[in-house]
Amino acid sequence: MGNLTPELAAFRDETRDLAKSYGLDFYEVIFELVDYDELNMIASYGGFPTRYPHWRFGMEYEQLSKSYAYGLSKIYELVINNDPCYAYLMRSNALTEQKLVMAHVYGHCDFFKNNAWFSHTSRKMMDVMANHGARIRRYMDRHGQERVEDFIDLVHSLDNLIDPYSPYFDRGTSRRRSARQGEEAAQREVKKIAAKDYMDRYINPPEFLARERARIEREEQQSRQFPARPERDVLKFLLDYAPLETWEQDVLAMLREEAYYFAPQGMTKIMNEGWAVFWHSLLMTRHLCDATEIVNYCDTHSGTLGTSPGQLNPYKLGVELFRDIEQRWNTGKFGLEYQSCDDPEVRKHWHKPTNEGRAKIFEVRRIYNDITFVDEFVTPEFAEAQKMFVYGQDPSTGEIVIVDRDYRVVKTQLLEALTNHGNPIIKVVDANHRNRGELYLVHQWVKGDLQLDEAMLTLKGLYQMWKRPVHIETVQDGKGRLLSFDGEEATTTEVTSSHPVTGRVGVAVGKEAGEDEG
Repeated sequence: MGNLTPELAAFRDETRDLAKSYGLDFYEVIFELVDYDELNMIASYGGFPTRYPHWRFGMEYEQLSKSYAYGLSKIYELVINNDPCYAYLMRSNALTEQKLVMAHVYGHCDFFKNNAWFSHTSRKMMDVMANHGARIRRYMDRHGQERVEDFIDLVHSLDNLIDPYSPYFDRGTSRRRSARQGEEAAQREVKKIAAKDYMDRYINPPEFLARERARIEREEQQSRQFPARPERDVLKFLLDYAPLETWEQDVLAMLREEAYYFAPQGMTKIMNEGWAVFWHSLLMTRHLCDATEIVNYCDTHSGTLGTSPGQLNPYKLGVELFRDIEQRWNTGKFGLEYQSCDDPEVRKHWHKPTNEGRAKIFEVRRIYNDITFVDEFVTPEFAEAQKMFVYGQDPSTGEIVIVDRDYRVVKTQLLEALTNHGNPIIKVVDANHRNRGELYLVHQWVKGDLQLDEAMLTLKGLYQMWKRPVHIETVQDGKGRLLSFDGEEATTTEVTSSHPVTGRVGVAVGKEAGEDEG
């Protein structure tokens, strides 16, 4: 059960029992006391000290160590989604801080176990990471550390090109069709209902037959394309079809598995932190803090929730939303009757006790992610109370002022930032572009242009994997653009309405992409 002192072990048991009494459900939690440099080391490895060696982890350790030494930041807690859960406490923290961290950790562990978006994650990830580390070390011994590390760098540069929703439902698989399947498809004809010659044009109208032939031709054209449907999990596509060596395939598979393990944490950051803060604040103020500790607790707690205009603090937004949901469902501020009320004063003073708030927040914790959480529960009243406005700088005074009070504008901006963790959505639409084996991808434009320098770096990384020219179609400044890299030169050309690729994201006027590419 870790290396806690008897005093901390007693507080751990008390906190655990209190958390369970409120309905929290979690795996066993093992707390470890570590020094600040050990905690920085563990944090630099993403919480898994047995991971493979890589220069990035050393760089992050240096950054964390200097930030702590200069007083710029401090890691209060680190908890790992595992069964059992592992949590690390900094030895130098005050007793009040240790209590707060323990209560916070139990909130996280309940969320890890019960939120639907974590349901597919491995609960033995400590063992999985250790296994990955051992295998990668063997590859380094066999093929050279620099070569393996370079390939890991390459995968890291592409590890956001996954489909975070794919573990929850089957999108189907992209397979090359056989020659026999091609022959069968070519022989498909429109089925007609048997009829006498003089009745045929009425039983089988020519217009219907023409529509059916057009549909079959479209399906046949799509089936000839590879992949048959756009593939969002680019790493999986590369794993299946890129010309990689066996050890490269294994490393790519391991890092892709790790990317999917961490994905739900990005999808639920606001909820997860808000849920943990909700419970640590409740347990600390009602049970764990005595009179001598309350000021120290409030100082630490307020630092966690501190925010400023124009900035998002996931701890603050998450806990305030959970508190608002509980209060609304306790006082009946939900349902058709409340939603139909147009009088602001009546809505403000609405009070029809139902006491369903606690059950509601547990339901929300179970099935929502950040996007659905914000989309459903950020109301005009909540936005007003939390001062969720659009801020900007006054050009005459230089001060930060409110530019727009329409909560829908802020909500839309927040949802756009949360979509795909703020990363662009890229899909493979053609792996045999122009019948040359070139890889053609499409950026699903969502009110945000690609950063061209980073897009070109991504193209170069994909080229290293695919070994053939790579293209990404996108929208830049309102015009369709095709970014290409052929191994030597990166080019940008316009995309027009006559562009032949299925899945275009935009249309622009001007010369066609093919004119510059021969």
